[in-house]
Amino acid sequence: MDTRENETVGAKFQRLVDILAALRGPGGCPWDREQDEKSIAGYFLEEVYEAVDALYRKDAPALAEELGDVLMEVVFLSRLYEERGAFDAAAALDGINAKMIRRHPHVFGGPPVENAARVLDAWVRQKREEKKRSSPFEGVPESAPALLRAFQIGQRAAQDAFDWPEASDALAKVREELAEIEAALAGGGRDEVEEEIGDALFALAQAARLARANPEIALRRANAKFTARFEALRASFASRGRELKDASPAEMDAVWEEIKKNRA
Repeated sequence: MDTRENETVGAKFQRLVDILAALRGPGGCPWDREQDEKSIAGYFLEEVYEAVDALYRKDAPALAEELGDVLMEVVFLSRLYEERGAFDAAAALDGINAKMIRRHPHVFGGPPVENAARVLDAWVRQKREEKKRSSPFEGVPESAPALLRAFQIGQRAAQDAFDWPEASDALAKVREELAEIEAALAGGGRDEVEEEIGDALFALAQAARLARANPEIALRRANAKFTARFEALRASFASRGRELKDASPAEMDAVWEEIKKNRA
């Protein structure tokens, strides 16, 4: 039996740190030695998205693998900054361990908290005190996908009680914005149409947030569902020796509805 199977989580993490140090060190891997924080940031995002995909497929073995890949990218980035004398993986772990204890006083020695909503309120207050940010939107990453960023901006505004009471109220705003898109399409220019579409997407992101759904994840799932159904549609016509472009809209609609029914 491989004795590494009996290693603790800490020992296995240290082994990953050592592996990255060897890959980046003298005599290490030429490809790994050429990487910088920008290239690794790209791979990091790819691995996070792949982990989310595995999560929503409910594929536990794949998720375990993808989480390992995410962890590797975290250690890789830590190694790059250790080489510059900025911080190392141990410092990153120290920081998150201290933060989790500090922001959960109701678990680690402080007074108890009644429910999850109170926990979140306390977390937000403490985070604000720690960060001392001049704007509530500081820290919302500009590199995030726009739909996710809209979701996070709405969260920050809601912390100052600027929000709709319910998801249905935000949905009413979506309907209002859709009407404005129609008006822009009828008489506006491209810029006006684009602006109104943006407003509708932002309002829809807030409706999703209030319904406790992440719009970025919801859209990723919708993308996957559409592509799977579209491939099935093409395959259905190909099985009859036909190309999709030669089918009538009514024929496509009929097969599409059948695919939806069979994949419900």
